[in-house]
Amino acid sequence: MSSDFGKNLRVSIFGQSHSAAIGAVLDGLPSGYRIDLDALQAFADRRRAVDVLSTARREGDKIRVVSGLFEDKTCGAPLCAIIENTDVRSADYDKIRFLPRPSHADFTSFEKYAFRDHRGGGHFSSRLTAPLCAAGGIAKQILSEFGIYAGAHVQKIKDISDTPFDPVAVKRADFSVCETGSPCLDKNAAEKMKAAILSAKSECDSVGGVVECAVLGLPAGLGEPNFGGVENVLSANLFGIPAVKGVEFGNGFDAVSLFGSQNNDEFKVENGKIVTATNRAGGVNGGITNGMPLIFRVAFKPTASIFKEQNSVNLQSGKEETLLISGRHDPCIAVRAVPVVESVAYLTALDLYLGAQKDKLNRG
Repeated sequence: MSSDFGKNLRVSIFGQSHSAAIGAVLDGLPSGYRIDLDALQAFADRRRAVDVLSTARREGDKIRVVSGLFEDKTCGAPLCAIIENTDVRSADYDKIRFLPRPSHADFTSFEKYAFRDHRGGGHFSSRLTAPLCAAGGIAKQILSEFGIYAGAHVQKIKDISDTPFDPVAVKRADFSVCETGSPCLDKNAAEKMKAAILSAKSECDSVGGVVECAVLGLPAGLGEPNFGGVENVLSANLFGIPAVKGVEFGNGFDAVSLFGSQNNDEFKVENGKIVTATNRAGGVNGGITNGMPLIFRVAFKPTASIFKEQNSVNLQSGKEETLLISGRHDPCIAVRAVPVVESVAYLTALDLYLGAQKDKLNRG
């Protein structure tokens, strides 16, 4: 299976929703960086299911680093972190072994692999975002040494929008609200979103959402032209998060309604540094960072696993059947996806940053 990404920093995610454990391997981490395991756990805990807005599955998600650290510092060896699965109910998934859930990976994984682990979605489950956060939290601590930080919030659920990041003036302090538990910058928006999610849940349905992320402190010059651009690489990695259906940078699709004179970011000098007066490009020109905040948004579809009766086809008999699933599922994936998006941003940024350092060494 294709479960790894990165060029200078290789990240592999392994395990299944109901396997004994899940985990991540990071190969290529620079050595000598101290990793605060308590801070790592705190970062990953933001993804955990803890309230009525999330699945009833309650996992401790305790991260255990089994290699790659010596005296709490990265030592050049591949770092492996594992998380045990403890709260599984595999019997809940017996009926979907040959009866695929609509808009899920059940049918496509059956067509590709035939014999597969169907419990909880197997390797296609959002459960695999737990080790992704463990990996992202490690990248976060290393990048903090260089003044690079990422933060995200739920920007939209249905027709309810949160206050967007200021694309020019976003600061690290703007991330603090979401880091302490709220998915939104605006508490009123958070309450309205919560009501919309609970309403969908009461109707045995689900809703989607948009997560906006900003990365601060990236130097100008990261990325490659054409197919190696920052947008290319980051988008590919973001689509590895289950339920992601769209990614946009800066103005994104809204740029089509503007004139070039309205969409261009004019240059100016500020405190002796070349910056842009606006940031409609989202911090990237020609696939390469320009030194402004990297701003992007990720669209998550409504959770495919809903508790309404739906039509399906039995993969053994080939006959149409109705399906009413059981199990435990989030009514809105976007809420718990905030630290997951941050994690992919951190891992991608570290990969690009390490590549830039190699380029400097090669140039002598």
